[in-house]
Amino acid sequence: MAVETAREDLQNRTLAKLKGNFARLIYLASTRDYTTGRYQHDGLANEFSPDAAAAALTACHQEIFQSLATSSLEDLVEDLEVYARCNQIEMSELIGTWEKLQPYRITPPMNCGPLTAELFTSNVTVALAILRSRLLPRERHPQDA
Repeated sequence: MAVETAREDLQNRTLAKLKGNFARLIYLASTRDYTTGRYQHDGLANEFSPDAAAAALTACHQEIFQSLATSSLEDLVEDLEVYARCNQIEMSELIGTWEKLQPYRITPPMNCGPLTAELFTSNVTVALAILRSRLLPRERHPQDA
């Protein structure tokens, strides 16, 4: 019961304020300790318990990741655009940094299967390429003149 209440609290008070699933995914992945894999959220832990907070974060992380991993490329591109816009990041900067550092590789939940993680990574790579192609000036064809 405490886990479900903590999850609702997380969804209503925190995640609902973030625009788009990429913002939610990045946020949720950032609450995970990269050494232990344990999720931590002081506010939820104080209100419920550390275990309930961790379970709520885990469940929400899995849900958001699954949604992104199975979304269409069109939706993924759109969500990346929303993420950049809402965080006031120039698209060229986001693309350059993400192509170089590939921070999206650490966003899958711990229990994510390797095929799903690879599908997600591949789709983000393609989405970044699509966004990069949109930044390039379009070549003018002779018939356009």
